[in-house]
Amino acid sequence: MVEVVPPLERECLRCDRRDTWSEEAATWVAVEDDGERLTGRPHCLHDWDINGSFNPIAE
Repeated sequence: MVEVVPPLERECLRCDRRDTWSEEAATWVAVEDDGERLTGRPHCLHDWDINGSFNPIAE
Protein backbone atom coordinates (compact mmCIF):
# COMPACT_ATOMS: atom_id res chain seq x y z
CA MET A 1 0.00 0.00 0.00
CA VAL A 2 1.24 3.49 -0.89
CA GLU A 3 1.09 6.24 1.73
CA VAL A 4 0.70 9.83 0.51
CA VAL A 5 2.32 12.38 2.82
CA PRO A 6 1.31 16.03 2.35
CA PRO A 7 3.82 18.84 2.97
CA LEU A 8 3.96 20.22 6.51
CA GLU A 9 5.79 23.47 5.71
CA ARG A 10 5.74 25.93 2.84
CA GLU A 11 7.38 29.26 1.98
CA CYS A 12 6.40 31.86 -0.60
CA LEU A 13 9.18 32.47 -3.13
CA ARG A 14 7.94 36.04 -3.71
CA CYS A 15 7.33 37.54 -0.24
CA ASP A 16 8.96 35.04 2.19
CA ARG A 17 5.72 34.16 3.98
CA ARG A 18 6.26 30.91 5.88
CA ASP A 19 3.45 28.57 6.94
CA THR A 20 3.18 25.27 8.76
CA TRP A 21 0.25 22.86 8.71
CA SER A 22 -1.78 22.87 11.94
CA GLU A 23 -3.49 19.55 12.64
CA GLU A 24 -5.46 21.24 15.43
CA ALA A 25 -6.85 24.00 13.18
CA ALA A 26 -6.85 21.79 10.03
CA THR A 27 -5.32 24.65 8.02
CA TRP A 28 -2.07 26.44 7.25
CA VAL A 29 -0.86 28.98 9.87
CA ALA A 30 1.87 31.59 9.59
CA VAL A 31 5.15 30.75 11.32
CA GLU A 32 6.19 32.91 14.27
CA ASP A 33 9.83 33.96 14.62
CA ASP A 34 10.79 35.87 17.80
CA GLY A 35 7.11 36.67 18.39
CA GLU A 36 6.59 38.06 14.87
CA ARG A 37 4.27 36.27 12.44
CA LEU A 38 5.96 35.82 9.07
CA THR A 39 2.90 36.70 6.97
CA GLY A 40 4.65 38.26 3.97
CA ARG A 41 2.83 40.85 1.86
CA PRO A 42 -0.98 40.88 2.19
CA HIS A 43 -1.68 41.21 -1.57
CA CYS A 44 0.95 38.71 -2.78
CA LEU A 45 -0.24 35.93 -5.08
CA HIS A 46 1.86 33.34 -3.24
CA ASP A 47 4.22 31.15 -5.22
CA TRP A 48 4.82 28.29 -2.77
CA ASP A 49 8.07 26.34 -2.78
CA ILE A 50 6.16 23.06 -3.12
CA ASN A 51 6.80 21.97 -6.69
CA GLY A 52 7.73 18.92 -8.73
CA SER A 53 10.73 18.20 -6.49
CA PHE A 54 8.41 17.45 -3.53
CA ASN A 55 7.70 13.73 -3.34
CA PRO A 56 4.41 13.01 -1.52
CA ILE A 57 4.94 9.23 -1.56
CA ALA A 58 6.29 7.82 1.71
CA GLU A 59 9.10 5.31 1.35
